[in-house]
Amino acid sequence: MTAALFTPVQVGNMTLQHRVALAPMSRNRASVHGDPTDIMVKYYKQRATKGGLLISEAVSISATAGAYVQTPGLFKDTQVQKWKKVTETVHQQGGYIYCQLWHLGRTSTSALMGSQIVSASDIPIKGVPIQDIGGYTTDVYETPRPLTQPEIKTIVADFAQAAENAMAAGFDGVEIHGANGFLVDQFINSSSNNRTDDYGGSSANRARFALEITDAVVSRIGEEKTAIRLSPYGEFQDMNDDDRVGTFSYVTQQLQNKHPKLAYVHLVEARLDQDRSQTLAPFRAIWQGPMVVAGNYSEDYKEAYAQTEKHANTIIAIGRAFLANPDLVERIRNHWPLNKYDRDTFYAIGTLKGYADYPTYQQTMQA
Repeated sequence: MTAALFTPVQVGNMTLQHRVALAPMSRNRASVHGDPTDIMVKYYKQRATKGGLLISEAVSISATAGAYVQTPGLFKDTQVQKWKKVTETVHQQGGYIYCQLWHLGRTSTSALMGSQIVSASDIPIKGVPIQDIGGYTTDVYETPRPLTQPEIKTIVADFAQAAENAMAAGFDGVEIHGANGFLVDQFINSSSNNRTDDYGGSSANRARFALEITDAVVSRIGEEKTAIRLSPYGEFQDMNDDDRVGTFSYVTQQLQNKHPKLAYVHLVEARLDQDRSQTLAPFRAIWQGPMVVAGNYSEDYKEAYAQTEKHANTIIAIGRAFLANPDLVERIRNHWPLNKYDRDTFYAIGTLKGYADYPTYQQTMQA
């Protein structure tokens, strides 16, 4: 039943030995200066497997890219040097690790930024701010300032420089964070972008920022070390688009046309009561390379079997269950029961608890 999950697949320059990847998860365990810490080294080491892919938590591309409390960056030499400790320990286990790069845009706060937050347009997020990962208290989201075109070009360059920094830190590649309501996603979706210039209006214009970032990163580090994450059906952080399938099909088609050798495209599936493969069917019909998929596999990880049976180039990204089970790959391989994750400690800032203290199956058996 698990056979397809444990067959090799070529992804960029990597030959993966299995299809279970660590999904990117921000967990607020960096230092107050945005440097990776020793507990982060331990966390990634615990989850590294021979020929397995880890995708790092989101990493800020610059000092002006926004932040949550104690989330890491990759724009200072000290950060590069400390990320080396993470990548070296993953490689010592025989694993691979990609660095997810982000700009928060309107999801950050001026309290942490020291200046007004920015976005595609001056449209604030509706609803009550996420308090547990923001580290600040406010009743409403702030109204962002629309980025100017010169500022957009600067951010594109920042992504490219951060990708180069990731290579210097020993990462095997980078994943552009274009999902979940952060800046790249804010440009793509019509609900957060009402611009009237070259970066607004049509799907093609709204996709321009994401595609320019991809071009810039590819130019700096190469197609086979570059990936991008998208969430076509995402509603998190007030995301919506007038034509989800049409808009994200356009993005996917441009990636296929211009950069068919990207390491992978990472898609977040819709949480719909239907066949999972159908939600991504329009994009699978376009993208011909490896695809990482993520979407509630922590609750129903056995569905990962079916997805890899149906789709030869599919890798399954698992988050919460991989957090709670450092030996998740072996648990799936051997059908061992899983530890339950503790949601209350997901964002326990700077602490080992609920992060790098979950036992392996063997440790539980020996206790």
